[in-house]
Amino acid sequence: MRVLLVEDDDRLAAALTTALARHGHRVTRAGLAVDALRLAGGADFVLLDLGLPDMDGLDVLRRLRRVSAVPLIVVTARTEEREVLRGLRSGADDYLVKPFRTAELMARMEAVVRRGTRPLPRRDDVVRVGDVLIDLETRHVTVAGEAVALTRREFDVLALLAREPGVVRSREEILDEVWGDPLLSASRSLDVHVAGLRAKTGRPGLVETLRGTGYRLGPPG
Repeated sequence: MRVLLVEDDDRLAAALTTALARHGHRVTRAGLAVDALRLAGGADFVLLDLGLPDMDGLDVLRRLRRVSAVPLIVVTARTEEREVLRGLRSGADDYLVKPFRTAELMARMEAVVRRGTRPLPRRDDVVRVGDVLIDLETRHVTVAGEAVALTRREFDVLALLAREPGVVRSREEILDEVWGDPLLSASRSLDVHVAGLRAKTGRPGLVETLRGTGYRLGPPG
């Protein structure tokens, strides 16, 4: 297989490249996120470190999953359960914590390949809800043709819901993805941003609250 190894540690990258080559894989190494995103299209498998110098690996994973269903394992030193869940929710097929044995990595790669390539989720760059247009690529929102100025986090909340319309996102999941801290669930921060979205767009039903469950993008109309 053509394996893209995204790892900024030179010594670890060299050791993994040697091990992968011994198992018959052709390895391309990227030390930066920008190179990983550029090279991923030519890979059959991706091994992704999260601690990259130019971009967080989870952001790389999310961007990659918008356009590719390539099998991918996160290989990282981050051991917290929250980080594991964020990696899997963002689209990783598996999550392996450093240090690990080469045999375990190979076994996990084989298991991911046996499961088959995941279907590529439908990712429209522009999501329409009634007369509201949400451009996920340019981070631009219009209502009835008029531009609406949102804060960064207001748009991030809206974009998370818009990427999979109809899917309910829990408070903890939104706080984890947007704020990076699910423990903020006891605060009113998310409620304030949702209220801001409804007020600025003038569409109270744009973000629908499911009491005790979470939020989802509201239906048109």
